[in-house]
Order: sequence, then C-alpha cells, then structure tokens
Amino acid sequence: MSIMNVTAQTINSNTDHSKKSILARGCDPYLSNQFARMIPPRIGNAHYVPTTNDEDFIEKLKSKQWSIIYFAPGACRFSAAKKQIPGGNTDTAGWTLKEYKDLILKLQGSDVRIVETTQESEAIALLNVALEGARTTE
Repeated sequence: MSIMNVTAQTINSNTDHSKKSILARGCDPYLSNQFARMIPPRIGNAHYVPTTNDEDFIEKLKSKQWSIIYFAPGACRFSAAKKQIPGGNTDTAGWTLKEYKDLILKLQGSDVRIVETTQESEAIALLNVALEGARTTE
C-alpha cells in the first residue's frame, strides 16, 4: 500500500479525460478497489472499472468500447513468470498477456490502448500518457 501512496502523489488535474474509460484486469480485489477509488482524479477523471477474474473481465470487454485496457502490476508479474493470472478460468488456463491482448484486439479493434506494467509506481504516469491519444468512449 505504501507504493500506492507514493503513486497517488502524481496528479493530472489540468486534463479532462471524463469521456474516456479504462477496463482494468488485476488479481487482488482489495488492491483493485483501493486503486479504483484513488485513481480517477489523478488521470483526468477517466471512468475506471476494475476486474479481478476473467468472467467479469471478458464480459465487460465484450460489453462496450473502452479507451484503455489496463493490466495491473500483479497480473503482469504472474504473466511474466508464466503463471496463470489469479481469477483465470478453464477457457483462459495457461494464458499470458499475449493471449489476452489477442482477444482484446479482436473484440476492441486496433485503436484500443493496452497498458501494462509490473511496477505500481509507474501505473498512473503510463495511464496518463495512454489517455492523451486514446479514443473517447463515454
């Protein structure tokens, strides 16, 4: 949580991204909900939707167009270690970020932004950069 507190100091108060949306795939429900509460004011009030299992993630991925698909650091670390991201299911067993990205591009098109990092301290800065050129969805 201390890393998230340091990350929380980065504020993007001059930009309005309220017409953009982020679908996040994490693996820890508590941290995902904490991040979802603190992040919108730091990314220009983009709509941020956290998920921590593949049923919810894939359902939301199919439900609408998103500006950004974000893979949280824990999910990225599991993928880098070639381990199933917690919250996976039988359809996604053995998937790394490559297979998730293939599905995302198929469902969302090539203009969706995909953000990933293994470092919590990089998350807000990366999201802010990606939001600058991301499509409007709201």
